[in-house]
Amino acid sequence: MAPDMDPEDIGVNASAEPDFASIIDSVLSRRAVLGGMAATALVRHVTFSAEARAAGMAGPSLTFAEAPHTIAENHQVAAGYDAQIVIRWGDKVTADAPAFDPLRQSAAAQARQFGYNNDHIGYCPLPLGSDHSEHGLLVINHEYTDSWLMFPGLTDKDAVAKVTREQAEIELAAHGLSVIEVRKLAGNWRVVENSVYARRITVETPMAVSGPAAGHDRLKTTADPSGLALRGTLNNCAGGLTPWGTVLTAEENFHQYFSGVPHGAEAAAHKRVGIVGKPEYSWGKHFDRFNVATEPNEPNRFGWLVEVDPHDPRSVPVKRTALGRFKHEAANVVVNGNGRVSVYTGDDERFEYLYRFVTHGKIDHGNRAANLRLLDDGVLYVAKFHDDGRLTWLPLIFGNALLNRDHGFNSQADVVIDARRAADLMGATPMDRPEDVETNPVTGKVYMMCTNNTKRQAEQTNAANPRANNAHGHVIEMIPPRVDGHVDHTALEYTWTVFLLAGPKDQGRYHPQTSPSGWMSAPDNMAFDPAGRLWIATDQGSSQAENGIPDGMYAMETEGPFRALSRFFYACPRGAEMCGPMFTPDGKTLFVAVQHPGEDKGSTFDAPSTRFPDFQAGMPPRPSVVAITKKDGGVIGSSA
Repeated sequence: MAPDMDPEDIGVNASAEPDFASIIDSVLSRRAVLGGMAATALVRHVTFSAEARAAGMAGPSLTFAEAPHTIAENHQVAAGYDAQIVIRWGDKVTADAPAFDPLRQSAAAQARQFGYNNDHIGYCPLPLGSDHSEHGLLVINHEYTDSWLMFPGLTDKDAVAKVTREQAEIELAAHGLSVIEVRKLAGNWRVVENSVYARRITVETPMAVSGPAAGHDRLKTTADPSGLALRGTLNNCAGGLTPWGTVLTAEENFHQYFSGVPHGAEAAAHKRVGIVGKPEYSWGKHFDRFNVATEPNEPNRFGWLVEVDPHDPRSVPVKRTALGRFKHEAANVVVNGNGRVSVYTGDDERFEYLYRFVTHGKIDHGNRAANLRLLDDGVLYVAKFHDDGRLTWLPLIFGNALLNRDHGFNSQADVVIDARRAADLMGATPMDRPEDVETNPVTGKVYMMCTNNTKRQAEQTNAANPRANNAHGHVIEMIPPRVDGHVDHTALEYTWTVFLLAGPKDQGRYHPQTSPSGWMSAPDNMAFDPAGRLWIATDQGSSQAENGIPDGMYAMETEGPFRALSRFFYACPRGAEMCGPMFTPDGKTLFVAVQHPGEDKGSTFDAPSTRFPDFQAGMPPRPSVVAITKKDGGVIGSSA
């Protein structure tokens, strides 16, 4: 993506959802509304703080010395830690993959090599069902390609016009996912060569489709008149792991690949997802499937959550349509006390929504085959945030409220295909780019990253989005109720509060002891370590140079006297975004994805702003997966 472009900024939501009056200080100081569930949440928070003090906690549990909060050509990590490159764009994945040669690339080679712009990382311990922290599978998303950093002679301004069909085929092969086997040996992580699990999934890989939209007329194309034999996955951003050992990968900004001006029956639907005849890729002029004038239904085959089984390299990925179609960011799964499964996912664009899916069926820990069908039957919900601290989950069910034939919905298939429009009609709350959504494994609270929204006007502010021109973003904390001693992620009402306002310390809201290096901009992805501490990855985009700080990893506690005390742990190299944070079960390794290093204004393959991670003449910057470990082998987060 060109450094001055952001596909999340197109702002296609025309929802007239009324705004809430709000006073920012009252929102930020409120930890819960007094009364009902919120009062219970407040009691739990105060109790935790008192217990921490009684235990003699003299300081925060995160004691590492902060990393340099400065932009540099190489990555930087806190003192006492190692940051090791595990795999880079072009490295071998399958046994028959050739060595990477940036001047002699081919689609056939790229389809066997590690893809571009690594994003979400899923760590799946081996063997299946174990919590092994030194041997497992990494399932890694490849979100998009920067052709002017991949091929000579291009710039971000002319790439769409100049990319050849051969180069476009390489781009297709560089999208999707990589599955690799890794081991930690003598403190270092290594890719297991010739692994039986090693696999590439690309835009050409056959996909199955399940749920309400499977076989629907709106998914049928010339190449697939059944609507059941989909091909490929793309713009795979964040994702999540299931308790039965699969990975959910999120298809996000699929709109940018499609050329042609929308027309006919799908024109309004295409416009609602941002397909307006201004593609960011050349694919539409090379391949009919990416031109809506030729194949108007092809875009409906993207924008889903895709389930991948990394333990079976012969398995066919499945697009789970019951979870809705939009620009998914993340798909994080939690099992409720009653056995039903909930999945949280954001729609990463300005003024879009937070969603949740709840299965009808219950997990069966002794029947993996049955669990592989769980996500086909359930209820998709969208969130409405009230300014009194309540959150209501609105069901997106055909026939409910306005989701009927009078408003263009003829079945549940139409509801999930046009999930955005269904959410508009139900009165969901438009958010400031809702990205990663995850559950704290210790407290059960749910956190959502709202990255930014500079298009929000003063009259559009509300309690959940309290800042106009929100250049730096914020984090929302949601508190489900407890039922029979368990946090209930199926409840129709939660409480919520603003956990953190990002930005410089004089503009944001952090713990008062936060250092000058602890402020962040554009919270994006996150991970929780085994102790329930929150680690936030940032994505400033073109604002990185303006803010004068790198993207990277920040860590903080979520409870007690040091709640929201942000500390800077790892800095990406110049132009890069921080993605994919994932801990091993023992908390001793943090995997991160360095995405699009060198994606600065004016940076090209021929003259990049960094040559991370190789720093060799003629070698372009290469997106990479990094394993961070403590030099003494200890748990991530403590001092050297």
